Amino acid sequence: MDIEAVRVFLMTRGIDFGTKVLGAIVLWIVGRWVIGLVIGLLRKVLARNSKVDPTLAHYLGSILGALLNLILILAILQVFGVQTTSFAALLAGLGLAIGTAWGGLLAHFAAGIFMQVLRPFKVGDFVTAGGVTGTVQELGLFGTTIVTPDNVLTIVGNNTIFAGIISNFSAQPVRRVELTAKVANGVDPIDAANRLRAAVTKIPNVSESPPPDIEVLSFTPEGPLLCVRPYTHNDNYWQVYFDTNRAIIETFREAGYPTPETPVVRRVAP
Repeated sequence: MDIEAVRVFLMTRGIDFGTKVLGAIVLWIVGRWVIGLVIGLLRKVLARNSKVDPTLAHYLGSILGALLNLILILAILQVFGVQTTSFAALLAGLGLAIGTAWGGLLAHFAAGIFMQVLRPFKVGDFVTAGGVTGTVQELGLFGTTIVTPDNVLTIVGNNTIFAGIISNFSAQPVRRVELTAKVANGVDPIDAANRLRAAVTKIPNVSESPPPDIEVLSFTPEGPLLCVRPYTHNDNYWQVYFDTNRAIIETFREAGYPTPETPVVRRVAP
């Protein structure tokens, strides 16, 4: 081994290489510190916003951290003179190919972010979304989990929900129960409505403001049709629904109202 050649190499190239190694180490330490600072700041900002789910905040921080670390690695390679242009182009092409192949999944992801920020509903709300009606159990990054009234766990893609109509039954303080009651011809519908109003008002969890709507809705061959519409909180919807049906039966029974019957039309032969 030519010791003189080694000495010359170390004196000429070694110092330059050592300087690059030292610069890369410093760049890595400072870069990692800055990345940690940025991610921590992002998570604190998102944590202060009650509309952003903690899971989403953590996930966004992870994505940002991965991107910043990739940029840091490319910068360190640039320090050593490695041409990263072609490498960056390769990553961009790979990202485009993956984005095209997973376009549908990315669409659900993007819709999930918008839903986390805009919050058309939250966990525990009773909604109709993506053609599914039920209670929201989880707002995921790609899909929303809804438990239907018949206790079926259903997962709906976020993009399907965000692109359609969303009905949130829990957004308002009270929800209206839609029922009808028919009385026979010959029964005074005003008297029947007054009796029903008094009975429905006594049902537990029926809202006083607004009061129940009990009016003549239409007229049928069997007799007048009354609308019976009490208001209640969504948590008590089904209890009020069934209790109101029971109140209709008991009220009409106590009043002695006859059962509505379809009039018989007799045709006279020519």
